[in-house]
Amino acid sequence: MKAEIITIGDEILIGQIVDTNSQWIGQQLNKIGVSVYQITSIQDDKQHILNAFKEAQERVDIVIITGGLGPTKDDITKKTIASFFNDDKVREYPEVIAHIKGLFKKMNHPFREIQRTQAQLPSKATYLQNDFGTAPGMWFYENETVFVSLPGVPYEMKGLMTNQVLPRIQKQFKLPVIIHKTIMTYGVGESTIAERIEDFENNLPPFIKLAYLPSFGRVRLRLSAKGEHKETLEKELDKEVKALYKLIPEIITGMDDDRSLEKRVGELLLKSNTTISTAESLTGGKIAATLVSVAGSSSYYKGSLVAYSADAKMNLLDVCSETIKEHTVVSKQVALEMAKGVKEKLQTNYAIAVTGNAGPTKDDTDKSVGVVFIAFVSDTKEIVQEFNFGQPREKVIHRTVSKSLEILQKEIL
Repeated sequence: MKAEIITIGDEILIGQIVDTNSQWIGQQLNKIGVSVYQITSIQDDKQHILNAFKEAQERVDIVIITGGLGPTKDDITKKTIASFFNDDKVREYPEVIAHIKGLFKKMNHPFREIQRTQAQLPSKATYLQNDFGTAPGMWFYENETVFVSLPGVPYEMKGLMTNQVLPRIQKQFKLPVIIHKTIMTYGVGESTIAERIEDFENNLPPFIKLAYLPSFGRVRLRLSAKGEHKETLEKELDKEVKALYKLIPEIITGMDDDRSLEKRVGELLLKSNTTISTAESLTGGKIAATLVSVAGSSSYYKGSLVAYSADAKMNLLDVCSETIKEHTVVSKQVALEMAKGVKEKLQTNYAIAVTGNAGPTKDDTDKSVGVVFIAFVSDTKEIVQEFNFGQPREKVIHRTVSKSLEILQKEIL
């Protein structure tokens, strides 16, 4: 069963917004056994949209469309879909008007006649109630292909997908089972791993595929099994995972899943009933923002001290002026004193601190752009690691946040 995701909107093509909808939709379809064949982003142009629909219909079974369902003139998706299905009849849904009026009443917003167009759908469409917004979803089935049109607002799209679209797909189609298991490795490159497990990969059964997912300092090995019987697939996958553990045990750090790294760190802290604090320089609070993005993080995360300047490091974190004078602010000595300072001031079990040179200039340090020091301290351990994350500035900051969380997970474990 193949699907294509089509996002409509000039704002995506000009980089004004990032298309996170396709990523999420792809994940959800995969979970129920639907393989995403292609993701397409197109502009708000009628002929362009019609061409995309025609091409998608020829290659997939399900087409998921997001965007262009608003009440204004630039939202043309609904009219274009009607044209594609040669449907010039319109049906107005009173329940949609009542729903919109109810939403607007809660916001003390007057209902205007332009909103009535939201309730007017092509006659061939099956109406999908949008509980979180004004634009309903639409389901079409013609020539053995399902077309689903959803609003582009992420929380509205997710509500419709979860409550209506996915259950309908599962009911209408006989779907295979797709299972993934992902093994996390650390410290060895993709090519080296591939050489070590070449025989393993060559002898995998035909229904199991191996994918290498490299990122800085780590490689995820994803085993994917596809078939009809879930229990058989899980048994075979477990067998292959055990084989991998025997081949490369020293570089495997555990199994990955849908949980983010910050969520896994939070779960470890909750399980051990311990707390964490952070001291940040070059990241400017991004580690803190990442940690607190997890619901319930107040149970284990006590706070951060963002000490960007040398004065702030001395005044807020009690970093010794002589340490800075002798080693500069970008040094393992300063990183360690920052971590000790925040742990002491916020009275936590663990602390992590980062200082580095994100660029584009070296400022007052003797370290090259991209050099970062990450310090971790606990009641029994103190470590500082040096990294060179290269350039540009955004990459250095992003990698510093990711690596800090990886160190936290490893050390807490």
